[in-house]
Amino acid sequence: MTGAMKLMQGKKVEEKGMAWAKHYSDAAIRRIGAAEVAGALGLILPAVTGVATWLVPVAAIGLVVLVAGAVRRHLVIGEGLKGSMQPLVLGVLALIVAVGRIGVAPF
Repeated sequence: MTGAMKLMQGKKVEEKGMAWAKHYSDAAIRRIGAAEVAGALGLILPAVTGVATWLVPVAAIGLVVLVAGAVRRHLVIGEGLKGSMQPLVLGVLALIVAVGRIGVAPF
């Protein structure tokens, strides 16, 4: 949902309480949103359709990388653990999906 918002609104997300957006251009925010939407679709569509299911762990790894950058940004701008908790939780969940779909872990 927030990925779609970033993709469609760009720099305007700063007005919606996303203070980190002041450090990025409109185009960069839209690219972040596009990456989030693509990652979400990559997690859901192959699993639901049964087509190209190898994309699920790839998308999950991509989201792990993306949210690692988000956690870093929140920490750098001084929001601390409170500001970085949402992307941190999403990153851990994406990592669980990636590891589980690759077959390394029994979940």
